[in-house]
Amino acid sequence: MKILVPDIVEFLDDVDPRADVVLYDPTQPIPVEHRDAEVFVAWGNSSENLASAAQLPELRFVQALSAGAEKITGAGFADDVVIANGSGVHDRTVTEHAVTLALALVRRLPASARAQREHVWSRELGGVHLMRPEGAVTSLVRARVLIWGFGNIGQNLARVLDALGAEVRGVARSEGERSGFPVIAEQRINEVLPETDVLIMILPGVESTRNALGAERLALLPDHAYVVNVGRGTTIDEAALVDALESGSIAGAGLDVTAVEPLPADSPLWDAKNLILTPHAAGGRADLGAQLIHENLAAYLDGTPLKNVIER
Repeated sequence: MKILVPDIVEFLDDVDPRADVVLYDPTQPIPVEHRDAEVFVAWGNSSENLASAAQLPELRFVQALSAGAEKITGAGFADDVVIANGSGVHDRTVTEHAVTLALALVRRLPASARAQREHVWSRELGGVHLMRPEGAVTSLVRARVLIWGFGNIGQNLARVLDALGAEVRGVARSEGERSGFPVIAEQRINEVLPETDVLIMILPGVESTRNALGAERLALLPDHAYVVNVGRGTTIDEAALVDALESGSIAGAGLDVTAVEPLPADSPLWDAKNLILTPHAAGGRADLGAQLIHENLAAYLDGTPLKNVIER
């Protein structure tokens, strides 16, 4: 049984002997000699590559390493091809990036960078200050953090933020408790936004989440609040976000994703006030990808249930 694995994946050596592993270039069409592949691992693929993979006559299983597999499910794979996503693969790396953005904002690193460029030793930024100054958030300690999208990544992030001293709540489709943290139903999010210091979004890019954070909800946040998005760029109304930043109705934002990627050179986001931009870098490393491939490959060969199967 042949399995195609992208040559950018760090693959473990102890591969199941029943599998013939072939590395491929995810930016090029699948070579003719490998059109007999039965399993296809997707990571960093071009649209042209996915289109050619969707035509593989013997294909039965696609293992995506991305947590959000919208690009894979929309590539034209036959209905009888099983597709699994990479849920769990990026928990630690996306958590790391989300914390980086949140800390950069509350610790005012952009302002410190500006002061450094100007050779200014800023007393406003350094020295002795109140722990909780009125109208500002300067630490994650006791900060009220709301994580919108409380799946695997959100729960992992919550544990790290809790260790840093933040007061963490999640938002999901149904309320209750997950991993020891209180979870609020999405229908009630407007009730808790006014008492949020840092809003971290990890929502999928589906039609129901388009512009989920728009002008109305941005207006509900306190003017000292920060917004971080490590989910999908389509979940924020970018024009409304720029307006909120420029007017000072929120204190700042950190975006790892944008509605259009790469971000166009003329986008107002580039020059928006108190905005940190990173180029979709949070989950760009398949931390536990090899482990998931091995687990699901063994399950596929043994005929046992696969992890992370997407219902289509």
